Amino acid sequence: MNRTCSILGAPVQTGASQPGCIMGPASLRTAGLGTILTELGWEVNDLGDLAIGPQEPMAHENPAIHDLAETRAWIEVLSQAAFDAAQSHDRPIFIGGDHALAAGTLSGLAQHAKALERPLFVLWLDAHPDLHTLATTTSGNLHGTPVAYVTGQPDFEAFPPLQATVDPKNFCMMGIRSVDPAERDRIKQIGMEVHDMRSIDETGVLAPLRAFLDRVRAANGLLHLSFDVDFLDPEIAPAVGTTVPGGATFREAHLIMEELGDSDLVTSLDIVELNPFLDERGRTAKLLCDLAASLFGRRVLDRMTRSY
Repeated sequence: MNRTCSILGAPVQTGASQPGCIMGPASLRTAGLGTILTELGWEVNDLGDLAIGPQEPMAHENPAIHDLAETRAWIEVLSQAAFDAAQSHDRPIFIGGDHALAAGTLSGLAQHAKALERPLFVLWLDAHPDLHTLATTTSGNLHGTPVAYVTGQPDFEAFPPLQATVDPKNFCMMGIRSVDPAERDRIKQIGMEVHDMRSIDETGVLAPLRAFLDRVRAANGLLHLSFDVDFLDPEIAPAVGTTVPGGATFREAHLIMEELGDSDLVTSLDIVELNPFLDERGRTAKLLCDLAASLFGRRVLDRMTRSY
Protein backbone atom coordinates (compact mmCIF):
# COMPACT_ATOMS: atom_id res chain seq x y z
CA MET A 1 0.00 0.00 0.00
CA ASN A 2 1.27 3.48 -0.86
CA ARG A 3 2.04 5.80 2.00
CA THR A 4 -0.16 8.87 2.22
CA CYS A 5 0.71 12.54 2.33
CA SER A 6 -1.57 15.53 2.34
CA ILE A 7 -0.99 19.00 0.93
CA LEU A 8 -2.69 21.84 2.76
CA GLY A 9 -2.29 25.42 1.66
CA ALA A 10 -2.17 28.28 4.15
CA PRO A 11 -1.92 31.59 2.25
CA VAL A 12 -0.83 33.54 5.32
CA GLN A 13 0.85 36.89 4.81
CA THR A 14 -0.29 38.71 7.94
CA GLY A 15 2.97 37.90 9.73
CA ALA A 16 5.26 39.41 7.13
CA SER A 17 6.07 42.95 6.06
CA GLN A 18 5.99 42.38 2.30
CA PRO A 19 2.95 41.11 0.38
CA GLY A 20 3.18 38.13 -1.96
CA CYS A 21 3.30 35.02 0.25
CA ILE A 22 -0.42 34.67 -0.28
CA MET A 23 0.47 33.28 -3.74
CA GLY A 24 2.91 30.69 -2.37
CA PRO A 25 0.58 27.66 -2.27
CA ALA A 26 -0.61 28.23 -5.84
CA SER A 27 2.98 28.59 -7.04
CA LEU A 28 4.08 25.28 -5.50
CA ARG A 29 1.09 23.50 -6.99
CA THR A 30 1.80 25.06 -10.40
CA ALA A 31 5.41 23.87 -10.12
CA GLY A 32 4.04 20.34 -9.81
CA LEU A 33 4.49 19.43 -6.15
CA GLY A 34 1.59 16.96 -6.06
CA THR A 35 2.52 15.31 -9.36
CA ILE A 36 6.15 14.85 -8.30
CA LEU A 37 5.19 13.15 -5.04
CA THR A 38 2.68 10.91 -6.82
CA GLU A 39 5.40 9.83 -9.26
CA LEU A 40 7.55 8.90 -6.25
CA GLY A 41 4.90 6.42 -5.13
CA TRP A 42 3.04 8.47 -2.53
CA GLU A 43 -0.74 8.69 -2.36
CA VAL A 44 -1.27 12.46 -2.41
CA ASN A 45 -4.38 14.14 -1.03
CA ASP A 46 -4.59 17.85 -1.82
CA LEU A 47 -6.83 19.34 0.85
CA GLY A 48 -7.00 22.77 -0.79
CA ASP A 49 -6.37 26.03 1.02
CA LEU A 50 -7.47 27.18 4.43
CA ALA A 51 -9.02 30.60 4.92
CA ILE A 52 -10.06 32.93 7.70
CA GLY A 53 -12.89 35.44 7.78
CA PRO A 54 -12.73 39.15 8.57
CA GLN A 55 -11.43 39.86 12.08
CA GLU A 56 -12.07 42.63 14.56
CA PRO A 57 -8.78 44.47 15.22
CA MET A 58 -6.91 43.53 18.40
CA ALA A 59 -4.83 46.12 20.21
CA HIS A 60 -1.54 45.27 21.87
CA GLU A 61 0.73 47.18 24.21
CA ASN A 62 3.55 46.72 21.68
CA PRO A 63 2.57 49.30 19.03
CA ALA A 64 4.81 47.72 16.38
CA ILE A 65 2.63 44.62 16.10
CA HIS A 66 0.31 44.46 13.11
CA ASP A 67 -2.40 42.02 12.00
CA LEU A 68 -2.60 40.43 15.44
CA ALA A 69 -6.25 39.37 15.17
CA GLU A 70 -5.71 37.83 11.74
CA THR A 71 -2.59 35.96 12.87
CA ARG A 72 -4.40 34.62 15.91
CA ALA A 73 -7.23 33.40 13.68
CA TRP A 74 -4.75 31.67 11.36
CA ILE A 75 -3.12 29.93 14.33
CA GLU A 76 -6.48 28.63 15.52
CA VAL A 77 -7.56 27.23 12.16
CA LEU A 78 -4.11 25.84 11.35
CA SER A 79 -3.70 24.14 14.72
CA GLN A 80 -6.89 22.14 14.27
CA ALA A 81 -6.13 21.41 10.61
CA ALA A 82 -2.60 20.21 11.42
CA PHE A 83 -3.89 17.95 14.19
CA ASP A 84 -6.50 16.47 11.84
CA ALA A 85 -4.03 16.02 8.98
CA ALA A 86 -1.51 14.26 11.23
CA GLN A 87 -4.22 11.92 12.45
CA SER A 88 -5.20 11.00 8.90
CA HIS A 89 -1.98 10.94 6.84
CA ASP A 90 1.52 9.53 7.12
CA ARG A 91 3.19 12.83 6.22
CA PRO A 92 1.15 16.05 6.03
CA ILE A 93 2.66 18.98 4.13
CA PHE A 94 1.73 22.58 4.90
CA ILE A 95 2.53 25.10 2.20
CA GLY A 96 2.52 28.82 2.81
CA GLY A 97 2.36 31.55 3.36
CA ASP A 98 4.74 33.23 5.81
CA HIS A 99 6.40 31.47 8.73
CA ALA A 100 3.72 32.62 11.18
CA LEU A 101 1.87 29.52 9.98
CA ALA A 102 4.29 27.37 12.03
CA ALA A 103 2.70 28.74 15.19
CA GLY A 104 -0.42 26.90 14.07
CA THR A 105 1.06 23.78 12.52
CA LEU A 106 3.44 23.14 15.42
CA SER A 107 0.77 23.69 18.07
CA GLY A 108 -1.49 21.17 16.34
CA LEU A 109 1.32 18.67 15.78
CA ALA A 110 2.42 18.99 19.41
CA GLN A 111 -1.12 18.08 20.44
CA HIS A 112 -1.00 15.07 18.07
CA ALA A 113 2.35 13.95 19.53
CA LYS A 114 1.01 14.31 23.06
CA ALA A 115 -1.96 12.10 22.17
CA LEU A 116 0.48 9.45 20.90
CA GLU A 117 2.69 9.90 23.99
CA ARG A 118 5.67 10.52 21.73
CA PRO A 119 7.98 13.57 21.79
CA LEU A 120 7.87 16.05 18.91
CA PHE A 121 11.20 17.15 17.45
CA VAL A 122 11.62 20.05 15.03
CA LEU A 123 14.31 20.64 12.41
CA TRP A 124 14.16 24.37 11.73
CA LEU A 125 15.85 25.36 8.45
CA ASP A 126 15.82 29.14 8.41
CA ALA A 127 18.02 32.22 8.36
CA HIS A 128 16.18 33.38 11.51
CA PRO A 129 15.39 31.63 14.81
CA ASP A 130 11.93 33.28 15.04
CA LEU A 131 12.29 33.48 18.82
CA HIS A 132 10.75 36.88 19.44
CA THR A 133 7.86 37.22 21.83
CA LEU A 134 5.06 39.73 21.35
CA ALA A 135 6.92 41.94 23.83
CA THR A 136 10.35 41.82 22.16
CA THR A 137 9.54 42.13 18.46
CA THR A 138 10.53 45.55 17.20
CA SER A 139 9.39 45.01 13.61
CA GLY A 140 5.95 43.77 14.66
CA ASN A 141 6.18 41.07 11.97
CA LEU A 142 4.68 38.03 13.67
CA HIS A 143 6.45 35.52 11.42
CA GLY A 144 9.33 36.14 13.84
CA THR A 145 7.47 34.66 16.84
CA PRO A 146 6.35 31.03 16.24
CA VAL A 147 9.25 29.24 17.96
CA ALA A 148 8.93 31.34 21.11
CA TYR A 149 5.18 30.71 21.13
CA VAL A 150 5.19 26.93 20.69
CA THR A 151 7.98 26.45 23.25
CA GLY A 152 5.84 28.17 25.88
CA GLN A 153 7.74 31.43 26.31
CA PRO A 154 5.98 34.31 28.13
CA ASP A 155 4.03 37.27 26.70
CA PHE A 156 1.74 35.33 24.36
CA GLU A 157 -1.55 35.97 26.14
CA ALA A 158 -2.93 37.41 22.87
CA PHE A 159 -2.31 34.11 21.03
CA PRO A 160 -4.51 31.02 21.51
CA PRO A 161 -3.73 28.97 24.64
CA LEU A 162 -1.54 25.97 23.82
CA GLN A 163 -2.84 22.43 24.33
CA ALA A 164 0.75 21.16 24.22
CA THR A 165 4.17 22.77 23.91
CA VAL A 166 7.37 21.68 22.17
CA ASP A 167 10.43 21.19 24.36
CA PRO A 168 12.97 23.79 23.18
CA LYS A 169 15.69 21.16 23.56
CA ASN A 170 13.91 19.14 20.86
CA PHE A 171 14.64 21.83 18.27
CA CYS A 172 17.61 21.77 15.94
CA MET A 173 18.14 24.97 13.96
CA MET A 174 20.38 25.04 10.90
CA GLY A 175 21.33 27.86 8.57
CA ILE A 176 20.81 30.63 11.12
CA ARG A 177 22.57 33.86 10.19
CA SER A 178 20.31 36.73 11.27
CA VAL A 179 19.64 36.91 15.02
CA ASP A 180 18.45 39.88 17.07
CA PRO A 181 19.88 40.49 20.58
CA ALA A 182 16.68 39.41 22.35
CA GLU A 183 16.67 36.16 20.36
CA ARG A 184 20.35 35.54 21.09
CA ASP A 185 19.68 35.88 24.81
CA ARG A 186 16.71 33.52 24.61
CA ILE A 187 18.70 30.86 22.75
CA LYS A 188 21.19 30.78 25.62
CA GLN A 189 18.44 30.90 28.24
CA ILE A 190 16.44 27.92 26.97
CA GLY A 191 19.36 25.86 25.67
CA MET A 192 18.28 25.51 22.06
CA GLU A 193 20.54 23.69 19.57
CA VAL A 194 21.55 26.17 16.86
CA HIS A 195 23.97 25.63 13.99
CA ASP A 196 24.66 28.93 12.29
CA MET A 197 26.21 29.20 8.84
CA ARG A 198 29.71 29.55 10.30
CA SER A 199 29.41 26.19 12.06
CA ILE A 200 28.06 24.65 8.86
CA ASP A 201 31.04 26.09 6.97
CA GLU A 202 33.32 24.50 9.57
CA THR A 203 31.72 21.07 9.98
CA GLY A 204 29.38 20.62 7.02
CA VAL A 205 25.72 19.74 7.39
CA LEU A 206 25.90 15.97 7.90
CA ALA A 207 27.57 15.69 11.31
CA PRO A 208 25.06 17.88 13.22
CA LEU A 209 22.11 16.53 11.24
CA ARG A 210 22.99 12.90 11.87
CA ALA A 211 23.53 13.56 15.57
CA PHE A 212 20.09 15.17 15.76
CA LEU A 213 18.44 12.33 13.85
CA ASP A 214 20.05 9.86 16.25
CA ARG A 215 18.36 11.72 19.12
CA VAL A 216 14.98 11.58 17.37
CA ARG A 217 15.36 7.88 16.65
CA ALA A 218 16.46 7.03 20.18
CA ALA A 219 13.44 8.85 21.64
CA ASN A 220 10.97 7.31 19.15
CA GLY A 221 10.07 10.88 18.30
CA LEU A 222 7.96 12.47 15.62
CA LEU A 223 9.99 14.84 13.43
CA HIS A 224 8.60 18.01 11.88
CA LEU A 225 10.64 19.82 9.24
CA SER A 226 9.96 23.54 8.96
CA PHE A 227 11.64 24.82 5.79
CA ASP A 228 11.89 28.58 5.21
CA VAL A 229 12.94 29.68 1.72
CA ASP A 230 15.48 32.08 3.24
CA PHE A 231 17.43 29.09 4.55
CA LEU A 232 18.71 28.95 0.98
CA ASP A 233 21.15 31.41 -0.48
CA PRO A 234 19.22 34.10 -2.39
CA GLU A 235 21.43 33.45 -5.43
CA ILE A 236 19.56 30.17 -5.95
CA ALA A 237 16.23 31.09 -4.29
CA PRO A 238 15.35 34.77 -4.84
CA ALA A 239 11.61 34.45 -4.12
CA VAL A 240 11.61 35.51 -0.47
CA GLY A 241 11.01 38.86 1.19
CA THR A 242 13.63 38.30 3.90
CA THR A 243 16.74 37.55 1.86
CA VAL A 244 19.93 37.12 3.87
CA PRO A 245 23.15 36.49 1.91
CA GLY A 246 25.30 33.48 2.69
CA GLY A 247 22.62 30.79 2.91
CA ALA A 248 22.70 27.09 2.12
CA THR A 249 23.90 26.02 -1.29
CA PHE A 250 22.03 23.84 -3.75
CA ARG A 251 24.01 20.76 -2.74
CA GLU A 252 23.87 21.43 1.01
CA ALA A 253 20.09 21.71 0.83
CA HIS A 254 19.70 18.54 -1.24
CA LEU A 255 22.09 16.64 0.99
CA ILE A 256 19.99 17.54 4.04
CA MET A 257 16.79 16.46 2.30
CA GLU A 258 18.35 13.24 1.02
CA GLU A 259 19.65 12.40 4.48
CA LEU A 260 16.22 13.07 5.95
CA GLY A 261 14.68 10.89 3.25
CA ASP A 262 17.09 8.07 4.03
CA SER A 263 16.28 8.32 7.75
CA ASP A 264 12.50 8.06 7.11
CA LEU A 265 11.96 9.95 10.36
CA VAL A 266 10.15 13.03 9.02
CA THR A 267 6.45 12.91 9.86
CA SER A 268 5.36 16.39 8.71
CA LEU A 269 6.65 19.35 6.70
CA ASP A 270 6.22 23.11 6.37
CA ILE A 271 7.36 24.97 3.24
CA VAL A 272 7.08 28.69 3.95
CA GLU A 273 7.92 32.23 2.87
CA LEU A 274 7.75 31.55 -0.88
CA ASN A 275 6.88 34.89 -2.48
CA PRO A 276 6.27 34.26 -6.22
CA PHE A 277 6.07 38.02 -6.83
CA LEU A 278 9.84 38.12 -6.23
CA ASP A 279 10.71 34.98 -8.21
CA GLU A 280 12.45 34.60 -11.57
CA ARG A 281 10.32 32.49 -13.94
CA GLY A 282 9.32 30.18 -11.10
CA ARG A 283 12.86 28.99 -10.34
CA THR A 284 12.43 29.07 -6.55
CA ALA A 285 9.15 27.14 -6.62
CA LYS A 286 10.75 24.52 -8.90
CA LEU A 287 13.75 24.23 -6.58
CA LEU A 288 11.48 23.76 -3.56
CA CYS A 289 9.60 20.99 -5.37
CA ASP A 290 12.92 19.33 -6.21
CA LEU A 291 14.01 19.55 -2.57
CA ALA A 292 10.70 18.04 -1.46
CA ALA A 293 11.28 15.25 -3.97
CA SER A 294 14.66 14.53 -2.36
CA LEU A 295 12.93 14.29 1.01
CA PHE A 296 10.28 11.95 -0.39
CA GLY A 297 12.68 9.56 -2.07
CA ARG A 298 14.21 10.95 -5.25
CA ARG A 299 17.99 10.73 -5.47
CA VAL A 300 20.58 12.56 -7.54
CA LEU A 301 20.75 9.97 -10.32
CA ASP A 302 16.98 10.21 -10.75
CA ARG A 303 16.94 13.97 -11.11
CA MET A 304 15.92 15.57 -14.36
CA THR A 305 17.90 18.50 -15.75
CA ARG A 306 16.31 21.86 -15.07
CA SER A 307 16.67 24.96 -17.21
CA TYR A 308 15.87 28.37 -15.77
